[in-house]
Amino acid sequence: IYMFMRWLRMAYEDHDKDVIECVVPGLVASLRMMPKSIRPEVIPTMAGLVVAAGTGLSPSLWRKQYGDWTKDEMNSLEATALLLAEHINRLTDNRDFAARMIAEAMSRATEG
Repeated sequence: IYMFMRWLRMAYEDHDKDVIECVVPGLVASLRMMPKSIRPEVIPTMAGLVVAAGTGLSPSLWRKQYGDWTKDEMNSLEATALLLAEHINRLTDNRDFAARMIAEAMSRATEG
């Protein structure tokens, strides 16, 4: 999520736009459309996570103040990551862009 938001922040800043304004409302709206998978009370947590990442704060450090992620939040985390990936794929007009970004980062991490 941090990597996706970092990429989105740079992309939107290149066009003098605010990443929070451009990403968070759509993300929240999409999460609200999934009531069977995403509990409404978890949506503010996901919005906070994305805002933290969008401002350059590590999601892990941000979350540390609230305790460990719970099992009930895993669906929401997965959905948030997928929605951010889809946002990136739409911006780049490349349906594999976000997956390649993650694969390349993981490859670099294992090489180092």
